[in-house]
Order: sequence, then C-alpha cells, then structure tokens
Amino acid sequence: MPDFLLNALLAGLALALVAGPLGSFVVWRRMAYFGDTLSHAALLGIALGLMLEVSPTLAVTACCVLLAVLLVTLQQRQPLASDTLLGILAHSTLSLGLVALSFMRDVRVDLMAYLFGDLLAVSGSDLIWILGGSALVLLVLIPLWRPLLAITVHEELARVEGLPVAAIRLAMMLLIAIVIAVAMKIVGVLLITSLLIIPAAAAQRHARTPEAMALGASLIGLVAVCLGLTLSWFEDTPAGPSIVVSAAAIFLASFLLPRRAV
Repeated sequence: MPDFLLNALLAGLALALVAGPLGSFVVWRRMAYFGDTLSHAALLGIALGLMLEVSPTLAVTACCVLLAVLLVTLQQRQPLASDTLLGILAHSTLSLGLVALSFMRDVRVDLMAYLFGDLLAVSGSDLIWILGGSALVLLVLIPLWRPLLAITVHEELARVEGLPVAAIRLAMMLLIAIVIAVAMKIVGVLLITSLLIIPAAAAQRHARTPEAMALGASLIGLVAVCLGLTLSWFEDTPAGPSIVVSAAAIFLASFLLPRRAV
C-alpha cells in the first residue's frame, strides 16, 4: 500500500472511531448547528494560522476551543436563544476568515482543500496530529461518559444530584472542537458535521443502549471511510466527499432493515 494511502486510511479510521461516541451526543442533544458553527470558525483559524505563520491545525484547534468557550459564556450572560447566537457566530467567523484571507495577497491558499478536505494529502506530521487528537478525545470522553449521559437524559435532575452541568457541557463542546479541528484535513470544514451526525443517526435506529449506539456509529464510520477511500482510489473522486456519500448510503440502507424493538 502506498504511504499516502496508508496515512489517509489511518487518519480516517482514527477520526471515525472517535466521531462515533461524540457524534451520538451531538444527535441526542440536537447540537448539529453547533458543529456547523465550529466548522465555519475553522476557516478563521486557517487564516490566523497563515497570518501568524503557525501550524494551521494548531490555529484551528485554538480558534474552535476559544469559540466554544465564548459560546458558553454568551449563553449564560445574554438573553438571546442558542440558535441565534450560533447563527451570529457561524456567519461572522466564516466571513471574517474569508476577509482575512483576501488581505494576504502574497499567500496562495487552496480553499477547496480546506472546504472539502484532502485526505490523500495527509502527511506524517498531519497523521500525528490526528492520532494524538483522537486519542486525547477518547481518553477524556471515557470518564465523562456517565456524566454526559446524565445531563443528556435530564439536565435539571443531574444538577440536583450535584453534577457540574456547566463544566460538563463545556467539556463536551471542547471535545467537539478538537474533533472538528482534527477532521478539517480529512473531510473539510463544510463536511465535518456530516461525519459526526450521519453514522450516529444510522446507528440510532438499531441500538438498544447508548453504548451500543456509540459503538455502532464508530463501526459505520469505519466502514464509510473504507468505502469512501476505495471509491476515491478507483474512480478518482474527492476522498472527503466520497466518505460522506458512503456514510449517507449506509444511513439510507439502514431504513431497509427492520428497526429493533426497545
């Protein structure tokens, strides 16, 4: 197997593995728009990284984390609804990123690669970032699993039981921010939320427990990565969108199977 294809496969599998359980919480808590907001902010991170001459992955991670903290702060202090705040932040950061890129006339940026991903161009250093970020998210998510389930099922009851609801919610947003920053190289900023949501939504129909849904979402993501890379290799299609299309096909196929009784 060529080195670039091996790097792409390992990067895609690592992301799919961690996107399964985290995407399950995105589906349960109806946070798809939050994922879109962070993915739009990733473009601002790219612009800042090029402007400050630092790693784009590091800049995107910092930008997404700061936006997650800003969103939690605004939710606590402003009377605006969450979807209104998300809409303001999403479009503002995306536009600010595009404006910042337009000022850097001496820097040539392949926006298509950032918007739709370039999985086959993942380098050794990119792979280290992706594997490290995915491992970090999994290590943090394991001890947070039960508290996250508690605030997802009944947030007020979890607060009465003494759980730090605000801190747990912020931790989940930070984990989503890290995954989006890591996934930028694979599926691009416009398709990241799809990889979080589609496998989890496909697994939800046939899972009896939260753990089963998380595991099923990871497995579906792994299969989608393999199918997408295969399609890209043999038909010369873009790798990131091919993975999302494969996941969408699996989601549609899940409707052909009888739904498991709870």
